[in-house]
Amino acid sequence: MLRICRAASEALAASGTGVSVFTAGADRGVCAASDSRSERLEELQFVLGEGPCIDAFDSRRPVLVADLTEDATARWPMYAPAVHGRGVRAVFAFPLQIGAARLGVFDVFRDQVGALSTEQLVDALTFADVTVAVLLDEQDGLGGAGGEDVTDAVEHRAELFQAQGMVMVQIGGTISEAMVRMRAYAYAENRGLSEIARDVVAGRLRFDQGDS
Repeated sequence: MLRICRAASEALAASGTGVSVFTAGADRGVCAASDSRSERLEELQFVLGEGPCIDAFDSRRPVLVADLTEDATARWPMYAPAVHGRGVRAVFAFPLQIGAARLGVFDVFRDQVGALSTEQLVDALTFADVTVAVLLDEQDGLGGAGGEDVTDAVEHRAELFQAQGMVMVQIGGTISEAMVRMRAYAYAENRGLSEIARDVVAGRLRFDQGDS
């Protein structure tokens, strides 16, 4: 994750980047940052309880602030002056999500006023997708799959969440209960979770017909 943050900082002409994660239990915190200063900027949002990271997560939409001196203080009365005093002039926050799942936020900090170019915006969204794939691999115990093609990783996770949604409907439960059922079945059958997801999506496996 540290390599992603550092690579993103260079590609986006940023002074720093950071990744914060949010859990179902409402816990949240900094997962990684390109440098110690960016780590402190990430933590500051949680200390103050406001900022683009929190807004991006809640709204499920990017929050792009090209100039922290314009209206930002009214929006974040504590956060905006605090980071401005630390030399930050622009902040861009991208929610990390896939399907119905929200994982956290990818933040980009700049020491100069100015919007991201179209190319940089595309690059930032790509880095966010990469971060999603890595976070999900770590969550699923697949952190060693660093050499996996990013596109394949994202498609794999999309299939997993599609299957999770289908199982949720089949059992009439919650999205979390669907994942529990899939994991239990994978364990009982000594198969990989990705195989189970593939079978569910293909219609070869259902969880409303006595499967467990």
